[in-house]
Amino acid sequence: LTSSFSSVVTIDFDVYSGWLIRSVHANGATWFFVFLYAHIFRGLWASSYSQPALWCSGVFIFFVSMSTAFLGYVLPWGQMSFWGATVITNLLSALPWIGTDLVVWIWGGFSVSNPTLVRFFSLHFILPFMIMALVLVHLVLLHENGSSNPLGLHPQTGKVFFYPYFFIKDVLGMLFFGAIFILMAVKFPDKFMDPDNFVEANPMV
Repeated sequence: LTSSFSSVVTIDFDVYSGWLIRSVHANGATWFFVFLYAHIFRGLWASSYSQPALWCSGVFIFFVSMSTAFLGYVLPWGQMSFWGATVITNLLSALPWIGTDLVVWIWGGFSVSNPTLVRFFSLHFILPFMIMALVLVHLVLLHENGSSNPLGLHPQTGKVFFYPYFFIKDVLGMLFFGAIFILMAVKFPDKFMDPDNFVEANPMV
């Protein structure tokens, strides 16, 4: 627990290009959710919820991704990390009968402490593999059920070739957003980080 914050400082200042690796990781997570929300809103516009299995698998991916992001936010062990973990996990205490015991079980004690951080680190490493498996399930369901068709185009005559139309569009999109991502990671690495998280966690503050 005592080395969590100092290890992040070491990565930022002592490891060669460590700040860049951390910036790519943190900003990459932010961009991941930008595209995830765009995908969700596109699904709402296209009435993708009319296919329950496909929609539910996507919602499950969203919740697992949110959990992974929350766990990662706690790991640097700054002030916002500590209080974020305390507040969010305490929400479970509202559950009847089992809430309080569940919070103590997650914490591994009577407050957010070393056992909590070890568990969160392990889950933060494991859950991305679960996300990849869920994405494969999501793609299989999409392949079986087909995508939604809000414009009502004929399934055979209303098609265009993937290459060159979608291929060029996707390549240009990746180049455009990739350039913005690299610019943010290099020039504005701390843009989406809370200033309080650069202060080591102290439960008394």
